[in-house]
Amino acid sequence: MVGGVEYTIDELARAAGTTVRSVRVYHERGVLQPPQVKGRTGYYGPEHLKRVHTISRLLDRGIKLNGIKELLAAWDRGDDLGDVLGVGDPGEPGAVSVAAGDTISAAELQEYFGSAPNGLARVVAAGVYEPVDAATYRVADRELARFVDQLTAVGVSAADALTELEKLRADCDRMARRVADLIHRTAWESYRNSDRTVADIAELAESVGVLRSAPVPAVAGVLPRLIARSVEQDVELTEALGNP
Repeated sequence: MVGGVEYTIDELARAAGTTVRSVRVYHERGVLQPPQVKGRTGYYGPEHLKRVHTISRLLDRGIKLNGIKELLAAWDRGDDLGDVLGVGDPGEPGAVSVAAGDTISAAELQEYFGSAPNGLARVVAAGVYEPVDAATYRVADRELARFVDQLTAVGVSAADALTELEKLRADCDRMARRVADLIHRTAWESYRNSDRTVADIAELAESVGVLRSAPVPAVAGVLPRLIARSVEQDVELTEALGNP
């Protein structure tokens, strides 16, 4: 193994912040290379860990395992994945020129969100930008900045885009709190009533990993369908779109 680092499947799952079951699914779906087998035990190396982290990030972005398999295959071939992963050339048509770390002057930011009451303070509180100094801010969250830019690009005012962002954050916060409550009521309570052995800790870690990650692809799959259904219920809009 590179650098002499080796992981069993349990150790790999813990190091990657995921579950043994997820690692096995990655094998079954062909997105993770098999381990090196010694005796009857499979051992993983740093490249496996890096791959599992990559898979987790792509799942968090709502990409399904079939799509991830294609992306990783292209990656392994050395293809340019910039466009697919949303990190391509900002100058290309339709691309959004925001990235974590990009800077903008306080004056520009104030002007951009000037129509929103306390716009500058609110966009910072929402986690989109953070101050570098009194005159400069930088993008703190690329995806949130992209969300605002995409809305304003189709004519939504900066003030309305900021309001929608705050509502989105509030909805996500409520979901996160429900997940945390579920973890506390189930995995944590089970561990509290256990003997707290190494095996119990491992079970706690695996349960928490599942409960933390499971809602992400579920939301990514359900939300587009719910949005589509809600849009289709607007009869006038649907008729307009069906009869250009």
